[in-house]
Amino acid sequence: MISHSPEETRAFGERLALRLQAGDVLLLLGDLGAGKSELTRGLARGLGVTSTVTSPSFTILNVYDEGRLPLYHFDWYRLSGAGELYEMGMDEYLGGDGVAVVEWPDQCPEAIPEDALRVTLSPLGENEREITLTPCGRFRVMEEHQ
Repeated sequence: MISHSPEETRAFGERLALRLQAGDVLLLLGDLGAGKSELTRGLARGLGVTSTVTSPSFTILNVYDEGRLPLYHFDWYRLSGAGELYEMGMDEYLGGDGVAVVEWPDQCPEAIPEDALRVTLSPLGENEREITLTPCGRFRVMEEHQ
């Protein structure tokens, strides 16, 4: 899917959220400024989250539980290792009762669940992004992406 603006990226996230189920894990990959936070804002809106969604860069995890499913928004960029995640009870959130979105999952590869949806955001220009969905493990295939 090609997004031509942050608004289109959010709209795509909103549509994708309609297909998500409790226990789903999305791994967001892309450089700084690729649109990971914009996509997450769209996912949140699609799940019915009404509060402002911010990047959990310094807190590692933001929890939004007012939607049809809880949204667990992780940012692993500043992690010192998987131990930090397990100390905060990460296993309750990944594959739990809500949808977990992980930015920078490659920072802690040993904590990535086998069953997840990899969402890669690749800049094509100043505002254009290619968004690629890759199911991993037993994550069900999403038939429609638009």
